[in-house]
Amino acid sequence: MSVRTLSILISALLLGACNRPGQAPDDGTPPAATPPTSAAPVESAPSAERSPEPQPATPVAEPARVARADLQPTEGNTATGSLELRAEGDGVRISGRIGGLAPDTVHGFHIHETGDCSAPDASSAGGHFNPGSDPHGNPADGPHHAGDIPNQRSDANGNADIDVLVPGIELGTGSSTDVEGRALILHAERDDYTSQPSGNSGARIACGVIGAS
Repeated sequence: MSVRTLSILISALLLGACNRPGQAPDDGTPPAATPPTSAAPVESAPSAERSPEPQPATPVAEPARVARADLQPTEGNTATGSLELRAEGDGVRISGRIGGLAPDTVHGFHIHETGDCSAPDASSAGGHFNPGSDPHGNPADGPHHAGDIPNQRSDANGNADIDVLVPGIELGTGSSTDVEGRALILHAERDDYTSQPSGNSGARIACGVIGAS
């Protein structure tokens, strides 16, 4: 090999060593662009799932205590009626109708202590319901029996529409003021709210036992 040929080979090797990847070749041509490396997306750590907070239990309303009393006439009378008794507030509401009365008349109306209407005159129902041993009186004013109820008036057709709230008594509780199992009685005359022990309200013309509805 001639000295000239050897010199050409050495020059070619040196030129190739200078043109490394990523550098512009000596002829001024820019190197090919290297595509950027895409960074892998960083996944956020999953947030811990929160358990739902327990909700307070919805209180269940206690069903209203309800009872009925079907009044039947005593011997020689014609008064009858169906009454509903419902616990309300601090007492018991009595509602319904009693028919078979003389027109435009006023009648004493009471809860009696014993739920027994078997006697022809309803004397088996005992006296007024009176757990507090109070004197008989006006239920709207002053001391009175727990079983004292305002007088009831019949209309021109002989019907008495009853709708009265009797405070201080209960229904179906088993307490000393519970009237379930006792009797409702309508009297022939007006209660004067004064005479003892029952207001001089005359004969018992209808009687009904208060029973669970």
